[in-house]
Amino acid sequence: GPVILKGMPKADAKALAHELLSKVGLADKIDAYPSRLSGGQKQRVAIARALAMQPKVMLFDEATSALDPELVDEVNAVMKQLAAEHMTMLIVTHEMRFAG
Repeated sequence: GPVILKGMPKADAKALAHELLSKVGLADKIDAYPSRLSGGQKQRVAIARALAMQPKVMLFDEATSALDPELVDEVNAVMKQLAAEHMTMLIVTHEMRFAG
């Protein structure tokens, strides 16, 4: 399929996609269709996709609200990793364990 990212050459865009999927723990899912991913995996792919745009700030608006409880921790772990890398984030959540 088409690979377009900010005018970047296709090979570079694919390399960045692999790097970002690795960052969110999904390098092994690079060829998976969305229907084959869990809710938490889909959310982590969405985070990787947003990171591909090299934002200065990330907004997470109830990023875990639609997830089954057992999938919440995998998304929270990615946000904690981004915080450790000094990514500026605005996080809206009702997840008091995470917010505290």
